[in-house]
Amino acid sequence: MSQSAQQTASNPAESQGGKSRPGPLSIPIIFYLAFLVAVVVLPATAFTAVLLARHNVAQEETVQTFTVATARSVLQSVEREISGMITTQRVLMSIEALNAGDLAEFHEHAQTALAGTGSFFIIADDQFNQLLNTRVAYGTALGQVSDPASALRALDTPDAVVSDVFFGQTAQEYVFNVVRQRPGIVPAQLAILTQNASSLSNALLTRELPLGWHVALVDSNNVVLAAAQDAAVIGEPLFVPLTDGAGNANQWSDITISGEEYKTITQHSILTGWYVVAWAPSSVVTEPLRTTLLWLLGGALVIVGLAGFAASLIGRQIALSVRGLARQARAMGAGQEIVAIPYPVQELATVSEALADAGAKRRQAETESRFLMREVAHRSKNQLTVISAMAKQTARGADNVEKFVENFQNRLYGLARSTDLLLAHGTQGIGLRDLFRTQIDPFRPEDPSRVVKTGVNVYLNVQAAQVLGMAAHELATNAAKYGAFSRDGGKVTVNWNRAGGGRLHLVWRETVPDFSAPTDHKGFGTVVLQTMVAGSLKADVERTFHADGIEWVFSIPLDQIDPDRDSDDTDEPEPGL
Repeated sequence: MSQSAQQTASNPAESQGGKSRPGPLSIPIIFYLAFLVAVVVLPATAFTAVLLARHNVAQEETVQTFTVATARSVLQSVEREISGMITTQRVLMSIEALNAGDLAEFHEHAQTALAGTGSFFIIADDQFNQLLNTRVAYGTALGQVSDPASALRALDTPDAVVSDVFFGQTAQEYVFNVVRQRPGIVPAQLAILTQNASSLSNALLTRELPLGWHVALVDSNNVVLAAAQDAAVIGEPLFVPLTDGAGNANQWSDITISGEEYKTITQHSILTGWYVVAWAPSSVVTEPLRTTLLWLLGGALVIVGLAGFAASLIGRQIALSVRGLARQARAMGAGQEIVAIPYPVQELATVSEALADAGAKRRQAETESRFLMREVAHRSKNQLTVISAMAKQTARGADNVEKFVENFQNRLYGLARSTDLLLAHGTQGIGLRDLFRTQIDPFRPEDPSRVVKTGVNVYLNVQAAQVLGMAAHELATNAAKYGAFSRDGGKVTVNWNRAGGGRLHLVWRETVPDFSAPTDHKGFGTVVLQTMVAGSLKADVERTFHADGIEWVFSIPLDQIDPDRDSDDTDEPEPGL
């Protein structure tokens, strides 16, 4: 391949008008792989985040419902405790010793009845002076009750009054009272059942709240009566304020305390006037979602990183393979030998094999082209030699120029027909049957039965085709002028076969009605048949005159006609060439 051809193959844009036309922007394959990773991972991550957010909302609703139910359960437990105290108080007030005014006996009886309950009984007059207190021995000097506010309220109602939490002077700790006026006693007396506030903590501790949540029992002034897990101090105000409308809510409320967001649930007791308050920092509620989202984000980043790393490796491998294919393509354009490379990507390896195969076929085609060009040159020289000899022999037998031109032209046509066969069949060779058919066709009669051929299918090389083509032309010409084709009823039979000794035996036999042998004058036809065939192909040529026609017999060595191109033998007569 010439240098200019190589340049054209390496730069096809320049071969089309000499100008390079701008094409679409080329992007490395790694970007496409990265885009594919993003298309797959990011939507999946976003969809997962949406699902997690919805799941978190459902979880929050579940936690809210559970926390409200727990707060109500705590309130119900406290109310049951207070209801039990009211019942106990009513029972103690019915003891006969108390109604008989025997306080000493009643004191002993009440101490025995309340032992282990955590409750203590107090009797106070209408001036709120204590007449007895089961916390201490009977007869111990006692002062006024520590919570005159609830005692005063009890004097105005026949129902039991539950006090707020207060510090008991006798108990020396925070307590609460259930106060009721003794019916039918004048002057009035108060029956008080008192209990340490800390005893109510059991009602809170037996209820389990979600992680991060706290619960406390406060009185109407938001002072702590009891708290779970040291969430608040008894007797001190709860840091979570009671908001307006605090009561039996079915959902939590958001409140800001000292700059921090809290979620609170408040349940109000009508029996006691107390409140159960549950609370937790908002961050505790939202932390699971935030943590999950962080894990999701981290996982997505890890997945994207791993996918990106894998994409980079794959992209690099594909890019290297494609560059290798490009080198192979350039080598094929330059006419160089290409070896198939087993690339890791099967499709690219297939392309490499195709390029190697195409390159091999191109080199083979170029080799054949060069061979054919040399063959054409060689054949042209041979034909020129043959034409020169033809011209000389034709001139010897011609009486005038017109006769020379006619005979020479006819012989050139015969040579041209042989040449056409050579061009049509290329390096395959020319079949002997086709050669005779081509040379006889211009002269044969319309009746195909007047021409019969029989013989094996033999292929001829270039020289044999040219020489035998000229011989067949001369035989057909003579048959048309003087022989079988010149008279009605004449017939030509051509047969050939492989004889012993590696030779081809070829017989041309004409049957002519009213045949008369020609003179012994040797024209160009006779020269071709006897001299050129014998000399060029080392053949034995014999002519015989019969009573009914002429016979030519040729014995040709097979190695002179290239026997390597012979095909399977056939021995079928074919009327009409």
